[in-house]
Amino acid sequence: MSLAFTYSRKAPMLRISIIEGRRQRRLIVEGKLVGPWAAELKSACNEAKADLRDRELVIEMKQVTTISQEGENVLLELISDGVKFFCRGMFTKHVLKQLGRRADLKRV
Repeated sequence: MSLAFTYSRKAPMLRISIIEGRRQRRLIVEGKLVGPWAAELKSACNEAKADLRDRELVIEMKQVTTISQEGENVLLELISDGVKFFCRGMFTKHVLKQLGRRADLKRV
């Protein structure tokens, strides 16, 4: 199953693909995580969590080129909720590492 969200012809695009497996449900995120797309990711994650049946939810950040403050806030919330991430690319790894540190500080 693949979901693609577009806002307008000139607006940034976010693509969320869902891969179902026996042990995990994987959301593949590609594009720009900005503005309204941050809310779309949160919504997709909430829907994906609904029927996991003992599987884990993993978000794979693949070819994410931009993350706005709204995007960071959503990612921080998902990290705090225990969602696991798999990252490709130095930019995404760096952002998620920083957010992971912030999430750890919030727990203390």
